[in-house]
Amino acid sequence: MAEHEESPGGVPPLDEEAAWAAIVAGYGQEPPDPPGARPFRPIENLMLPEEDVEPEPSAPAPSAEPPQAPAEPPPAPTALGSSVVFAPGVGIGGTGPGTGPRDHTPAEPDETDEGHFVPPEPELPPADTTAKFAWLAVVGGPVLLLVAVLLQWDMTWWLTTLGIGGFLGGFATLIARMSQGDDEDDDPGRGAVV
Repeated sequence: MAEHEESPGGVPPLDEEAAWAAIVAGYGQEPPDPPGARPFRPIENLMLPEEDVEPEPSAPAPSAEPPQAPAEPPPAPTALGSSVVFAPGVGIGGTGPGTGPRDHTPAEPDETDEGHFVPPEPELPPADTTAKFAWLAVVGGPVLLLVAVLLQWDMTWWLTTLGIGGFLGGFATLIARMSQGDDEDDDPGRGAVV
């Protein structure tokens, strides 16, 4: 292994072989918990009392002064899941059933409301005779071949030609009649119309 020079700042170089030896020696061992950390508890045991929790500090030693009444009562311990905060006004008046955010019922719809919009049926562009026969050939060719196979007809040359040729001819006709999409050259000034 090549000799390492001391890095600027006076920090000695890291001994890589010693570092790798420490990593390999500690492989598979779980690192110790940091100081003050509580051990892992499964969710089933979250509501059980903790054994490692320190007891609350005891009352102060009696003194010569008379004891004073506390200004506020100490807060009650919170139960699991009590950190849920609802929007202002939700749950006011108690915590029983019927006061949660999911207990809201919407107002009944007004019978005289005529604001309901019914969209009109879309109109398809009118199809010419050529397009109708092209679609008939595209759909009818494979259907003809499927019926011939299901009914076990003899697959003659004219049946095969009609099925495959009809599909290919109808498909080619539909592709040839499609708009090319080069309309932007026709009218370059076409933009937003106010």
